[in-house]
Amino acid sequence: MAALHIALTLAAVVLLGRLGARLLGRLAALTPSTQDDAFFRLLGYAWWGVVVVAGASYLSHALSLPYEPLATWGRSLVAWLGGKGVAGGAILLATWTAYRLVPLLLQSLPLPETEGELTRQAVRTKTLRNVSESALKVAVVTVGGLLFLSNLGLNVTALLAGAGVAGLAISFAAQNLIRDFINGFFILLEDQYGVGDIVKVGDLDGVVEKFNLRLTVLRDLEGKAHFIPNSQIQQVTVFTQEWSRAVVDVRVAYKEDVDRVLAIFRDEAERFFQDPEWQDKFTNPPEVLGVQDLADSAVVIRTLFGTKPAQQWAVAREFRRRIKKRLDQEGVEIPFPHRTLYFGEPLRVVKEAP
Repeated sequence: MAALHIALTLAAVVLLGRLGARLLGRLAALTPSTQDDAFFRLLGYAWWGVVVVAGASYLSHALSLPYEPLATWGRSLVAWLGGKGVAGGAILLATWTAYRLVPLLLQSLPLPETEGELTRQAVRTKTLRNVSESALKVAVVTVGGLLFLSNLGLNVTALLAGAGVAGLAISFAAQNLIRDFINGFFILLEDQYGVGDIVKVGDLDGVVEKFNLRLTVLRDLEGKAHFIPNSQIQQVTVFTQEWSRAVVDVRVAYKEDVDRVLAIFRDEAERFFQDPEWQDKFTNPPEVLGVQDLADSAVVIRTLFGTKPAQQWAVAREFRRRIKKRLDQEGVEIPFPHRTLYFGEPLRVVKEAP
């Protein structure tokens, strides 16, 4: 019997210790700063200490070992487990189950038929899922925590009233956090941008990888993740709102016939638009605007392509490749930048007499 008690207690200590340490590790991963990792590691060690002391106390009481105050703590622990511990464990288990079911519940919701495309409906659906998941998880943890504290005998009503007063006092010291939530709410309400959009905020640009009411996470081209509090977003440029446009400027030499060059551009742009492999990326036919600029060493020809969101860069790269090959075939020169320097008579150096 003693061996059974020891085995079950050790199993419970290991299980509870690992679960608590894993939960604290996940909480540490949710914080944007790595400076909090040491604090959560310390909490993990403290949790292991509490679990080990509780296991030793239970064994001291169950095996009638004369170790004080462990034996007294063991009797109190057994009395608590027999009275409120089972109900508290059931509440914690139900809270953990509901917390894990939130993502599964949201994943079962239908997606737009154009899930693979970057449409506003798809972006808004992903964003609402992201925000709803965060809000539901917070609600589940809050309700579960209140029920658990109520099971322990605490006055939850007084606790909520005190929390309201404390929250009012803290709000004056956490104005930035409140601004984060307010700004994030209006970003979501007005559908300014969402998960999957390509945006530029200040000097940072990238794909919106995550969005909630507190912060926006951008992933740039180099794979760096930028955490931006919503209160710091004063102006945002969205590259994928409803539709996009590729603007392609190509330089040709001054000696070339401009009308002939424009005809080549129109023909090549039309061929590109009619290509079956690329036709689904366009929203309207291309437009060759004509001579955009008379630069130092070349004439600049501008062409516009209306594209679906996030397709403008691929379309521009492909058209540059095609027009380069076409101009080479037609013998049209794409000049290197150069300048012509005119020299007058050489300077004469006159040596003055001492």
